[in-house]
Amino acid sequence: MKVTLTKYAQYNCWANQQIMDVIYNLSDEQIHQEVISSFPSIYKTVLHMLDAESIWWQRLKLVEVVEVPSAHFNGTIMELGNQWMRQSKQIKEWVDLAVIGTFTHEFSYMTSKKVRFKQPVYEVLMHLFNHQTYHRGQLVTLLRQVGCTHIPSTDMINFLRKK
Repeated sequence: MKVTLTKYAQYNCWANQQIMDVIYNLSDEQIHQEVISSFPSIYKTVLHMLDAESIWWQRLKLVEVVEVPSAHFNGTIMELGNQWMRQSKQIKEWVDLAVIGTFTHEFSYMTSKKVRFKQPVYEVLMHLFNHQTYHRGQLVTLLRQVGCTHIPSTDMINFLRKK
């Protein structure tokens, strides 16, 4: 399990960076252009992805009152991307250093709807990495909608082949 979760944490960092490298080269107009998707712009989709990683990180660290970055963030796309990459790396480094029992440990957390759940760490990490993959796929579609023609593949197999 440790090997798999470590690989997914590495992949998550790599794939997030691949997408952000494209987004960093867009105009403000493209980044904030209204599009039809789960979130109405590239910027708001990236902000949601930061929220997800930050919220799950805080829950894993047993923070009782979770802070949501989007509640107070109004920075540039560069600042947003940098904060997101720092969060992704923090999770990766934590997974890298975790002992095997960490992943099967069940912890209790409160959802945003104030419902309490108890789950093993590995299930939460699997959810988080899958969630990010889902929204990176949306970002690819959003990038195409705003006129991007060169978007690198973030498929896991491409990450694994580069190792």
